[in-house]
Amino acid sequence: MVNLFNYIDRPSPVHRLTGATKLICLILWTLAGMVTYDTRILILMPLISIVLFMISKIRLKDISFMLAATAVFMVLNNVMVYVFSPEYGCRIYGSRTLLFKIAGNYTVTREQLFYHFNLFLKYLSSIPIILLFLCTTNPSEFAASLNKVGLSYKFSYAIALALRYIPDIQKEYHDISQAQQARGVELSKKESLFNRLKSATTILIPLIISSMDKIETISNAMELRGFGKNSKRTWYNERRFTKADYISIAFCVILFAVSVLGIVIRGNRFWSPF
Repeated sequence: MVNLFNYIDRPSPVHRLTGATKLICLILWTLAGMVTYDTRILILMPLISIVLFMISKIRLKDISFMLAATAVFMVLNNVMVYVFSPEYGCRIYGSRTLLFKIAGNYTVTREQLFYHFNLFLKYLSSIPIILLFLCTTNPSEFAASLNKVGLSYKFSYAIALALRYIPDIQKEYHDISQAQQARGVELSKKESLFNRLKSATTILIPLIISSMDKIETISNAMELRGFGKNSKRTWYNERRFTKADYISIAFCVILFAVSVLGIVIRGNRFWSPF
């Protein structure tokens, strides 16, 4: 079964960071990658992500499906950007160096290629760190950390339930898929993509019904236990901030500050080597 947004428990320094620390770092890291088109920073961020994955002991096969989906999305996005605006990079960087012509208005310029390279780096700087956050954050501990930094425990618990429910939905989908295939519904690669998508719709109705039943069961259990009656609650998995947490947050603050400072100095988001 394909791993999709599952928490993977491993003994690593990244796992030992509190959920609140990882959320704060994720927000600052993502903002830093979004606001800037400085290639130097955008190259550095994926390299740091690779190091963090090695430290966290998350293997490539654990996230291979999401990486493949991300790669397809990146390619499609770059193609569509070029189709609708083949000269956008030239307008951004204020110069035009023609490499070769394709047809009509479609040409390949050095500036456009550089812009697409930056788009590619922006995805590489953000998506791996999001996957790392999802794979290394225990939902229960994450909810406790969110409540600790000031968020309502009801909201924190709702996020924890959502993170916990993703693997359940994945497992339920796999079980229903196996049952449907046992009844003769073809979902393997032997069928065409259209027929497989058509057959997959037979899984959705049982999956929705099963999900609604589970939601009702959880809601009733929480109501019977008096969830939400008091303004505060205790947490079994609550953890204190450590030195590593403060260092991680400080690093992400510096990274975000450097991204913003570069924009202020240049007067725009785009760093140009031309």
